[in-house]
Amino acid sequence: MDARKFNLTPKEAVALQKQLREQVVLTPFTKKITYIAGCDVSMNLYSKTVYAGFVILSYPDLIMVDHAVVQDETKFPYIPGLLSFREIPSLLKAWKKLKIIPDLICVDGVGIAHPRRLGIATHLGLALDIPTIGIAKSILTGTHEPLGFEQGASIELFDIKNPKEVLGVVLRTKKNVKPVYVSPGYKITVKDAERIVRSCIGKYRIPEPTRLAHECVNEYRRKNLPSL
Repeated sequence: MDARKFNLTPKEAVALQKQLREQVVLTPFTKKITYIAGCDVSMNLYSKTVYAGFVILSYPDLIMVDHAVVQDETKFPYIPGLLSFREIPSLLKAWKKLKIIPDLICVDGVGIAHPRRLGIATHLGLALDIPTIGIAKSILTGTHEPLGFEQGASIELFDIKNPKEVLGVVLRTKKNVKPVYVSPGYKITVKDAERIVRSCIGKYRIPEPTRLAHECVNEYRRKNLPSL
């Protein structure tokens, strides 16, 4: 089962997700973090043009020390639940341009909080064999109890069909703002994922690794788009 196999039909992609799910390990993350990465992809919904990139931050001060961004083309269609097949090939090209390899990657998207437990964070972790955390701005699957409105409030996110299965946490990073949805991707637990994401919260709703990756990719995109 090759996590870097992307030239597939949607039906084949779903089948591969179900196979790759068996390779996912969620183990305690005990390594000291020297560098933490954030990654993001920017593109129009049905466009073939992809802008993908990474930022590398020193930890725990979260200062950018490296980044890499690429403009690429994708052939895979936009299908919810299969975005990793549309976006990861471009991320892998950006990954090759990095000078510093991080200890952990924060991904703009979900990890195991996915119908087949293989969101983009999990798939990327398998492809690179590196610990990953999914930080999503909206919920893809799961259910949870009401969340407090105070900064730092969190509550577990459970599988809809199996309420004993914890998929991640819902975390309110700022008072009275929408929460983020944190789920382990690969080689990390729910508890450790939440702990690390909390340490990456700055002035904004979105934690710094994925926020800065988003800014970096979109700055690159604006400079490369033709003027109107």
